[in-house]
Amino acid sequence: MVTFSDIADYRDFLKSYYDRKKAEMPFYSYRMMGDKLGLDSSYLYRVLQKKQHLPAHALASAKEILALSGREAEYFDLLYTAAVTKDKGKREELIAKALALRDVDRHSLQAAELKVLENWWIPAVRAYLELNGGVVNLKQIAHDICPPITEAQAQEAIDTLMEVGLVKKMASGRLALTDAHLTAGGPEKKVAVRKFQKQVLSLASDSLDNVPVDERNISTLTLSVDQACFDDLGDMLREFRRLVQKRVDSSKSPDRVMQLSMAFYPVARKGGVASVKDTEDGTRESK
Repeated sequence: MVTFSDIADYRDFLKSYYDRKKAEMPFYSYRMMGDKLGLDSSYLYRVLQKKQHLPAHALASAKEILALSGREAEYFDLLYTAAVTKDKGKREELIAKALALRDVDRHSLQAAELKVLENWWIPAVRAYLELNGGVVNLKQIAHDICPPITEAQAQEAIDTLMEVGLVKKMASGRLALTDAHLTAGGPEKKVAVRKFQKQVLSLASDSLDNVPVDERNISTLTLSVDQACFDDLGDMLREFRRLVQKRVDSSKSPDRVMQLSMAFYPVARKGGVASVKDTEDGTRESK
């Protein structure tokens, strides 16, 4: 399926779906897809060729076969309404709302780049370089990172960031950031990501004693939830993370590097709590 960043027209969702189904089942036809949407095959063909728009009565069925819900469904609706409206100002307003729902651009970490996650201070140094205009002063960098690191660690961080292309040297000798956000995926990367998360959660714990209250914001909730509530809260946390990244992108004059850790985990469950190994291997330890 195409992603938000690939789409400017709601019909691209439908075209991608048709192409994928056709690749999976060579006998799949416009008629078969049209039947699900309540459209004849010739009309559907014109929709996929962007010569017609979906009729309003087909929108619910379209989102159902595309398995769109939540933010994706809202994005689809906004693009559809923008496409069919004749008011230029309204169209621009709707497109702006749709674009605001897109994910921020991320740089996907490759295997060699996972060394960025080996030590918590490497991403911290990268963010710090944005604060100081990319000036490489190892003594100052080492001093300003919280908690302080050594000059050797600061140099290691810069060397790593340069090696993987997450910062680049300018003609002035200063360093500039490339992509703004990082993400890592794939089963082979779980260990590196988990190690990094353990480090930053440890820093969060230490900050309770080492950082003044007015320079941090840490709170906790203990909640009793059912599965539906658990799923909804997970969606809310993902949406909050996206909104945080959007807001950070609009920060004009950053003066500090903050680490945000969101932890949502069970402390009690009827029938016992499964371990990480249980979840990943599909086994359960005796209670």
